[in-house]
Amino acid sequence: MDRGEQRNVPGDPAPNEPRPRRPGPPRNLRWDAFGAVALGGVLGAAARYGVGLAWPAPPDSFPWATFTVNVTGCALIGVLMGVLELIDAHPLIRPFAGTGILGGYTTFSSYAIDIERLVAAGAPRTGLLYLVATPLAAIAAVWVTAVLTRAAVGRHVRCD
Repeated sequence: MDRGEQRNVPGDPAPNEPRPRRPGPPRNLRWDAFGAVALGGVLGAAARYGVGLAWPAPPDSFPWATFTVNVTGCALIGVLMGVLELIDAHPLIRPFAGTGILGGYTTFSSYAIDIERLVAAGAPRTGLLYLVATPLAAIAAVWVTAVLTRAAVGRHVRCD
């Protein structure tokens, strides 16, 4: 076989087809954004963990710590997004503060576990209340704080 010839091995792509990409990080991965999210996530998760330690809930009672973390985290997301829509911020602020800190701080996985824990502890009504109240309060918090932030920051931002 000449050097220029290609052998057809079963499982190999045809000579004109591109080879499949090897596993690994995506080619367009921005390491600066990756690092910002990772650092922010550490800070947010540590804050959430601290709130849970400071405000533990018995198995059959309303999980106020997780509820408060999710609602305040969503409120802060509304503030952050409201501000970022109106100012020229550094491109790593959103990944660091939004995805990282606030994504690590809020915890809808603990929300699901809390519901299961409440039902297993014989408090299905509390579980149902928590099931409904958390997403309603979280969505309301994002919306209200985003609207209020846009109104407050919008008065102070000049658009020349």
